[in-house]
Amino acid sequence: MQARQSASVQSTDQVDPRRWRGSLLAGAVADALGAPIESKPMDQIREVFGPHGITGLVPERDGIGGITDDTQMTLFTGEALIRAHARQRRAGSSDVRYSTQLAYQRWLHTQGVPWEKARGPRNPTAVPDGWLMGVPGLFKRRAPGATCFFALKGYGQTGEMGTFTHTLNNSKGCGGVMRAAPAALWSDDPAAVFEIGAMTAALTHSHPSGYLPAGALAVMVHTLVRGGSLADALAACRAQLYRWNGHEETTAALDAAVDLSGRGAPTPEKVGTLGGGNVGETALSIAVYSALATNDLNAALLVSVNHDGDSDSTGAVCGNLVGALYGEDAIEPTWLAQLEMREVVEAMAADLLAEFGPRPPADDRWATRYPND
Repeated sequence: MQARQSASVQSTDQVDPRRWRGSLLAGAVADALGAPIESKPMDQIREVFGPHGITGLVPERDGIGGITDDTQMTLFTGEALIRAHARQRRAGSSDVRYSTQLAYQRWLHTQGVPWEKARGPRNPTAVPDGWLMGVPGLFKRRAPGATCFFALKGYGQTGEMGTFTHTLNNSKGCGGVMRAAPAALWSDDPAAVFEIGAMTAALTHSHPSGYLPAGALAVMVHTLVRGGSLADALAACRAQLYRWNGHEETTAALDAAVDLSGRGAPTPEKVGTLGGGNVGETALSIAVYSALATNDLNAALLVSVNHDGDSDSTGAVCGNLVGALYGEDAIEPTWLAQLEMREVVEAMAADLLAEFGPRPPADDRWATRYPND
């Protein structure tokens, strides 16, 4: 996918910065909330944390407030889109798919794969570049998803990228949707946003229900950070989903979330009827349900993680949505204060606003921070 100037002209003066920062920060907070209880039975969660389940950040192996690969890969998605857009400004064209692939290969390197095996045959660089490579906290293995890990290892060996037509597997795991929120800023055109969001997931997840939820999330965040309501966001993402082959599972999962949200107060048992969140369409469905069934950001995050399934990923996706709806000021301050790498998430949010704003940086420091691929 060659980035075209017409497809990525930005007007981020229409974007509410507090909603945008809220989307990335709440996603990271919910990722950290869900990490200690991921895939644990709800009965066990209640036994340990009380009848309401987990109600705040708790200590885990890496301390309190630790993020997972969900937030790590969201940061690398943001980096990829900035690098592609900056190269387009400098050189007149860029390959956003290739930039995203290389960003994910850099993430793979942070997970312990030597650079010469991670970089891929087209990349001659001796060492990975860009500012994220200087963040020690990213060089921690946080139970990365097997599909992401092995698809990226495969690229390191063959140089073959997953696309909508060149499939690598039949996976519809949630590892695609949980990292797609930065695509919301790529364009003012929802169709372009959907395609970029879906593309980021298709690099590793070849089933439509693995990549279409990522496009849907990107469009929903795109709508919310521009002042839209949840109803507006759902309408916008449905309008795009219907244009894609294989949308039926994702569309049905969204319909199930809307229907369930009108059936009384949320409970973990109700969340469980939507699925486990380990695949793309159910992760999105649980996130949307949690947003619709509550009227408070923090309440939504707790609903999205308290269930038997993939709590960190459903939380991360919900956080992207409700952060974009309510803004950063609505996030529980003690959770933000305890969030690992909060300053890194805030820096990426700020850099995305800068690059996709009306006056993107053009100095040498920016070129070093986000070099050409």
